[in-house]
Amino acid sequence: MQAIVLGSAAGGGVPQWNCRCPVCRLAWAGDPRVRPRTQSGLAVSYGGEAWLLVNASPDIRQQIAATPVLHPRSGSRHSPIQAVLLTNGDIDHVAGLFTLRESQPFDLFATAGILDAIAANRIFDVVNPACVPRREVRLEAPFEPVPGLLATLFPVPGKAPLWLEGEDPVIGEVGEGTVGVMFEADGRRIAYVPGCARVSDDLRQRVDGVDALLFDGTVLEDDDLIRAGVGTKTGWRMGHVPINGAKGAIAALAGCSIGQRVFVHINNTNPILIDDSAERRHVEESGWTVAYDGLMLDFAMSAELAKASPE
Repeated sequence: MQAIVLGSAAGGGVPQWNCRCPVCRLAWAGDPRVRPRTQSGLAVSYGGEAWLLVNASPDIRQQIAATPVLHPRSGSRHSPIQAVLLTNGDIDHVAGLFTLRESQPFDLFATAGILDAIAANRIFDVVNPACVPRREVRLEAPFEPVPGLLATLFPVPGKAPLWLEGEDPVIGEVGEGTVGVMFEADGRRIAYVPGCARVSDDLRQRVDGVDALLFDGTVLEDDDLIRAGVGTKTGWRMGHVPINGAKGAIAALAGCSIGQRVFVHINNTNPILIDDSAERRHVEESGWTVAYDGLMLDFAMSAELAKASPE
C-alpha cells in the first residue's frame, strides 16, 4: 500500500495568494525554511497501477503534474486515477473536480450527504455522471475503491462546508458530512482524517493501533488566525481541533498506539510550517511529522515514513 500527500496545506495553500502573515511573508521572500504547499489531498494505491485520490483540491492539476505515478501512460488519453473519494464538501476538497471534467472515466465515492450537496449545485454536472458515476458509500461499510485497497468511512466531529452553512452552524456534529477514512491492505492500516473538530473517544479507539495516522493540523492554537492578524474565526469555529492544548490533537491522541503520526491540512498561519521554529520542534518532539507535498508512505517497501525531500 502506498500513500502520497499531494497537498499538505489547508484552503489557500502556502503562501496564500493575498496573505502576508508571518509564515506567508517568509514564503513570498523565498525563505527555504518554508516550503510552498498546495491544498489538501492524498493519493493511495495498492500495487501502484490504479490510484485513488482522496479529495480533489483546486490545485489538482499541479499536484498530478508533480507526481509521476499519476501521469498518463498509454494511448492518446489515459489516467491511472481510477477513483476519487470525498471526505467532506469543503471547497478545497471538491473544487478540483472541475479540472477532472475531461471525459476521463473514474468513480466518485462519497457519503449520501456529500453527494446530495454536490447534486444540488448544477455546476458539478460538468463532471458528467454518465462518465463519472457517483457512488454512495455507507459509513462503516468496507468497499474497494481501486483493486486491492480496502477503505472504510467513519464519522468524525465536523461542520458543514462554508458554502452550505446556515445562520447558526452546528460545530462538532457527527454524521455523514465530515468523515475519516481507514485504508487497509496486507494487514497494514492508514487512517486519514484531514478535518476534525474534536478528538472523540470513538476516534481514539478507531486510530489506536494503526500503522499511520494523517490528521488535521490546521491550527496550532485555537486562535492562530487572530494572533496572525488575518481573521476573526477560531479553529473551533472553522471545525478544526487545535494541535496544542489540553484537548488538542497531541494531548488527546498521546495514549494511542500509532506507528506514524503526521499532521496534514495545515493552515498558512500555522508556525509549524517554519522548519526551524520552536513550534516545529515542539511538534516533532511530541512524535509528529509535519507533512509536505510529495511525502510518501510506502508499506510495500518499509514500515518507516519516507523522509527524503521530494526535491
